[in-house]
Amino acid sequence: MKHVLSVLVENKPGVLSRVTGLVSRRGFNIESLSVGPVEDPTMSRVTAVVDADDVAYEQITKQLHKLISVHKITDLTATDAIQRELMLVKVNAAPENRSDILALANIFDASIEHVGRSSITIQLTGKENALKNFENLLKPYGIKEIIRSGRIAISRHSKD
Repeated sequence: MKHVLSVLVENKPGVLSRVTGLVSRRGFNIESLSVGPVEDPTMSRVTAVVDADDVAYEQITKQLHKLISVHKITDLTATDAIQRELMLVKVNAAPENRSDILALANIFDASIEHVGRSSITIQLTGKENALKNFENLLKPYGIKEIIRSGRIAISRHSKD
């Protein structure tokens, strides 16, 4: 099962390495990883998607809690969390195909970031399935380059 972990850590050098090293030493692959600052400049949030059964996942979280630099771990897997990814895709865009590509981007509420002589660069933010569907629809035109961010997630509920 894929688990979405939200880990609040100290914003110091080496912390990310210790967190990811702990997970990988246990033989688990991190399928998605995103790290960024939070409202407190001394802290960062690590959002990781890990494929592990419940027993292994519990073992990972117990080990993470032992790290001094880890302040809080939240499992956003089964919660009503908002989860998103970002994709930038550069697609071949011959003049006869541009209107079709632009129509697809419009349907998915994507934004056009750059129009070149032979390509269009599109940005799409959304759920994993939407990004994959958009990518599959663009494949017949020829994808030149694609990059996706790691998943980010936030609980819908306030801290209060």
